[in-house]
Amino acid sequence: MGNRWNEFVYKLWSPVYDRVFNSGKFLQVRKKIFQGNNFNENQNILFVGVGTGAELEQLNHTELNITAIDYTNEMLEKAKFKFKSSSIKFLKMDAQDMSFQDNHFDVVVGSLVLSVVPDVDKCIKEMVRVLKPNGEIIIFDKFAPEDKELSPVKKAVRPLIKLLGTDIGLNFGKMYEQNKETLSIKEDTPLMFNGMYRKIVMSKTS
Repeated sequence: MGNRWNEFVYKLWSPVYDRVFNSGKFLQVRKKIFQGNNFNENQNILFVGVGTGAELEQLNHTELNITAIDYTNEMLEKAKFKFKSSSIKFLKMDAQDMSFQDNHFDVVVGSLVLSVVPDVDKCIKEMVRVLKPNGEIIIFDKFAPEDKELSPVKKAVRPLIKLLGTDIGLNFGKMYEQNKETLSIKEDTPLMFNGMYRKIVMSKTS
């Protein structure tokens, strides 16, 4: 999956994205993502791959200093329309190559973005780079089981699902192993589909 392909796919997804991924079980899970996380108005918060702004709907955004980025114009426009009266800064930007300064944000939120970007490690390293020391990264995404391989069925359909804009075969443990010198795990909570979807909170250690 390259950036151009993802941009095309999520342009197609944009009219129906909320009906599929911001309703029913997905909406119930999204409401749990920020439980236990208390933000304050003095913090700089970054949403990476904000999409249609589904997570923003779960926050009292009027009191927060939020920047939100996405690579697909159509998804970004949906989010902008929802929050047109807010102070949220919406920017088109590549999550793998952000233009923000180092150590700028107190919290970085990545919802269903690691399973989309072409280079997961680049994305994580960019999140870490723009995060202040001791700041938090909050991840909501889908990951393969840590203790076993993908089933034959999932292996067979993985290439097709990638074409639809997401990867079902990411292994969080392997990704964390490459970044454990700068990150520590504070929370790892299964949320949906037998732990396929997880909430992971990490702190920047240096």
